Amino acid sequence: MNRVTKWVIGMGIVSIVIGLFLLLFTFAPGNWMMGNGSFMGDRNDGGMMHGNGGMGRGGTVELVASNEPNQRLPIPERLRPDRVTDEALYYTVRTERGEHRFFNQGVSTETLGYNGNLLGPMIELPAGKTVYINTINQLDEPTSFHWHGLVIPGAEDGGPHQSIAPGEQRQVRLDIDQEPGTLWFHPHPMGATAEQVYLGLAGLLYVTNQAETGLPNEYGVDDIPLIVQDRLFTADGQLDYDRQMNVDGTVGDTLIANGAINTTFDVTTNTLRVRLVNGSNARNLDFSLSNGEAFTQIATDGGLLDQPVSLETLTLTPSERAEILIDFSDLSLEDDLALQADGIPFTTFTVRDHIEQDGDWTDAFTEAPVANEASAADRRLTLFGMGNMVTIDGKQFDPDRIDINVRQGSTEVWEIYNREDMMGGMTHPFHVHGVQFRILERDGKPPPDNERGWKDTVAVAPGEKVNIEMTFQETGTFMYHCHILEHEENGMMGQLKVD
Repeated sequence: MNRVTKWVIGMGIVSIVIGLFLLLFTFAPGNWMMGNGSFMGDRNDGGMMHGNGGMGRGGTVELVASNEPNQRLPIPERLRPDRVTDEALYYTVRTERGEHRFFNQGVSTETLGYNGNLLGPMIELPAGKTVYINTINQLDEPTSFHWHGLVIPGAEDGGPHQSIAPGEQRQVRLDIDQEPGTLWFHPHPMGATAEQVYLGLAGLLYVTNQAETGLPNEYGVDDIPLIVQDRLFTADGQLDYDRQMNVDGTVGDTLIANGAINTTFDVTTNTLRVRLVNGSNARNLDFSLSNGEAFTQIATDGGLLDQPVSLETLTLTPSERAEILIDFSDLSLEDDLALQADGIPFTTFTVRDHIEQDGDWTDAFTEAPVANEASAADRRLTLFGMGNMVTIDGKQFDPDRIDINVRQGSTEVWEIYNREDMMGGMTHPFHVHGVQFRILERDGKPPPDNERGWKDTVAVAPGEKVNIEMTFQETGTFMYHCHILEHEENGMMGQLKVD
């Protein structure tokens, strides 16, 4: 073998090794190359979890307890209607750019909000009414208003198809015809959802009715929302999504509740109703009480459970919601009790009084539970991949392609399979627009009792198959996708058309 031939072979081997090395860094779990182009460069390396923790693909970002001074829990404003008639309510919701200071000694950081600097109001949606919302985009970039969990036509859903340009506005019509529940709204523009949510765009939707349930229902007193999110801040207390972004899910080390760190709430009643929203981009959260005692889950994403469930730990993946009751009757005045996520306290409740509420909340659960009976799957969807290579059924999102066609009024069972990858895989929160569904099975077994209510997002663990059943009541084009927001933007999303 002559020298030239040896040189060609040698260079070929070197090229192959370099190519494999570049592939490793490009597609390896964790997005080793971060948004600013640096390799694992600073504390802003967001990592995603396998299961429920912060074990990352390419780096670990564990939650840590903050030493910030305690501050009162902000309660989102209940939005006042512009006008009310016998049949309808009229609201106005604006996206705004603003500033917020998260840390006592920090500086203000750029944030986004609805009708304010950060997060948004609570919008009441009475069942049986028509709600008109005038949506206004005051940002310098496109956005959309997605009404997460509402059963409404595709034209009003607020997905990527209903993008609103800067300075423009659009009125949506929402005919409210579903069970009372805790929903939320957030942006859904293709390519910008993750950053806009990370910087603060998230608000609450309460579907309500006039039925007496005996459950605590005085907003801000014995019935409070907690939008829980994790964020990673720079050394001077700012949010910098470009530096913190991770293509496998952007996570942080600091918990915020309703946009604030280390919050406190004065409890004046024996029972407190807490509406939990996991508003994180990617992190799963395990909720528990600091004293190790149980609480009672009464609702899932789309409304009340058939029966209340006593739990010591509750896991919510991104976009999942749950309502829980916490009993303070055995605590003494001035006692503290903290709500934790992954063992990190983020909201401390202090007992200030023991007022007994009227009514018996157990009366709300008098009907027999609905059986989540197994049924053969009509469709099978496979979630797979990591980073920029995430897919559903081997395909990435194409706005010009309809992936599933169904008839209005039809009921289908979908099997959602999370195929493991070479690193084991990640839990994917699978969300379907425009419907509420029931979980029938997890790997052939009935779901846990606290998952037997109406859902619009379901956690699917690596290697797991989950069967869900839903009826398509509204027409139009809807999205289904992983609610790890970076996965959604990287293509783990499909389109469903209901005719």
